[in-house]
Amino acid sequence: MSINQDVCSFPSSGLLFTYGVTGSGKTFTMTGSPGQGGLLPRSLDMIFNSVGPYQAKRFVLKTDDKNGMEVQNQVDALLERQKRENQPTVVPKTPSRQRLDPEFADMINPEEACRADGVDEDSSYSVFVSYIEIYNNYIYDLLEEAPYDPIKPKPPQSKLLREDQNHNMYVAGCTEVEVKSTEEAFEVFWRGQKKRRIANTQLNRESSRSHSVFIIKLAQAPLDADGDNILQDKNQVNVSQLCLVDLAGSERTSRTRAEGNRLREAGNINQSLMTLRTCIEVLRENQMCGTNKMVPYRDSKVTHLFKNYFDGEGKVRMVVCVNPKADDYEETMLVMRFAEMTQEVEVARPVDRPICGLAAGRRQKNQAFKDELSRRLEERGGPVNTVMHQLLQNLPPLPASEITDPHDDVTLPRLIAVLEKRHKIRQMMTQEYNRAADMLKSMLQELDSSLVSKENLIQDQRGQLGEKDKTLHSQKTEIDRLEKKSKMLEYKIEILQKTTNIYEDDKRTLQQELESREQRLQREQTEKRRMEQRMQGMVQDTKHKWEKECERRVCAKQLEMQNKLWVKDEKLKQLKAIVTESKTPSDQRPAPDKPQRPSRERDRVPAKRSASPSPVPVRYHDMRF
Repeated sequence: MSINQDVCSFPSSGLLFTYGVTGSGKTFTMTGSPGQGGLLPRSLDMIFNSVGPYQAKRFVLKTDDKNGMEVQNQVDALLERQKRENQPTVVPKTPSRQRLDPEFADMINPEEACRADGVDEDSSYSVFVSYIEIYNNYIYDLLEEAPYDPIKPKPPQSKLLREDQNHNMYVAGCTEVEVKSTEEAFEVFWRGQKKRRIANTQLNRESSRSHSVFIIKLAQAPLDADGDNILQDKNQVNVSQLCLVDLAGSERTSRTRAEGNRLREAGNINQSLMTLRTCIEVLRENQMCGTNKMVPYRDSKVTHLFKNYFDGEGKVRMVVCVNPKADDYEETMLVMRFAEMTQEVEVARPVDRPICGLAAGRRQKNQAFKDELSRRLEERGGPVNTVMHQLLQNLPPLPASEITDPHDDVTLPRLIAVLEKRHKIRQMMTQEYNRAADMLKSMLQELDSSLVSKENLIQDQRGQLGEKDKTLHSQKTEIDRLEKKSKMLEYKIEILQKTTNIYEDDKRTLQQELESREQRLQREQTEKRRMEQRMQGMVQDTKHKWEKECERRVCAKQLEMQNKLWVKDEKLKQLKAIVTESKTPSDQRPAPDKPQRPSRERDRVPAKRSASPSPVPVRYHDMRF
């Protein structure tokens, strides 16, 4: 499907986008699969097969920050190349097909060598690519290399839309990379593709959650009169661009059962696609009804970015992708009706804009070439015919030769003098011509001799080159074998690197968990030691307290027993006195010595026992009162 357009006067730029429901194959149509490239790799192949031999050296043509192009001389370009070689760049220094992701290396088919006709060989070309995505109505640069902070990662910064001096919309601050081959450009694309936002939904396992825009800029600059260097005039540089847009698919949330961020993404996608449909409908209404309604380009970043294309500043083409599933019937019918409506839209290029055609080279004799040629001839002293022209201008005009009087002696001498003067000038012109012819002849002889010597040298070099070709062929075969081996090893290394990263993440997680457990164990051990010290202190205090209590109780018990023994001793003394008194009146005489011994023994025994701390009481047998 396509949007028809009057493009006879503006052939330089183009917009190609895919449209359809989610899961209908838009991304596959744009990128393709291994062994079958899509629109993007085929477009890159077409461009580089056409302008490959005529590309300028790196950084001779350079983009500025205002959607324009600058021209640098060879010295500045060389210095910048040397400076960039020591810095990490988005593109590898030695692009090669083996450096690509093995899964996508086969998308680029070198056998299909398609090229454009009528490429101007007297111009030099440079190709620049950029890759952006429009996510939730914000623009992000997928090629921006921001420094990664593992402690506090920063989210990507959104970009703003600007309008240049030619009223064309562009993304301000977007990274533009100069590429020199299809492999190099596709590698840049795939690096940005890895950063694109995709998610798993109920309808598509890898659903695009953003609109991606891959922009290819082709800059053409005319060569100077010698055909060696580019003219140092940026006004002579012509820039055209091709925008390849992979739109996100429209989806119904009732079918995808989206929630949270997925629901918000689906709402923004459907809103931007609805704005695109509204803009096309307004353009069709203005065309068919003759109205002049304002097209709501600014309601979405997608339509605002491509406003110039819908206003007639380039070709617009739309590829409609359809999934034959019966569940997508209603959405597919809406897509087909929209595609049918776009076929009726014709946008003409505005008349007040200057036609920006391709600049011609030396072959087409454009004004830039003529100016440069005149300047070079003036520096070298001017061409030979300039002297001839001056001599012809100095030729005196012939006087009137009519003789009316036979005695006229003035006309003939005057005519003779003028003719003699013209004859002298003719002799000078002949001499100048002969001198120039001799000079040209000597130059041709020198050139011929130099060509002969160069031919001999070339013959000798051809013989040497023949031998070197055989060596190079064998070396090339060996290099191809080593490259295949290197490709396989790089693929294995990448798999091992991914596995290593997974293991390192697991190791980092386990190490953090181990550290947290060790810290928790240390805290528990510290708490346990603190509790042990506290319990030891409490045990010591309790032990000391009970020791004092035991000593106090023992002392009290000893005092009590001593008092009891003293009481018993007193009672024994009284008993002794009573017994003694009862025996004395009956005998009327003192008791013999024998009964007194027990008395002395009893006197000694309580004294001995009173000194003893033992609480055991003394028992006396056969004592009655």
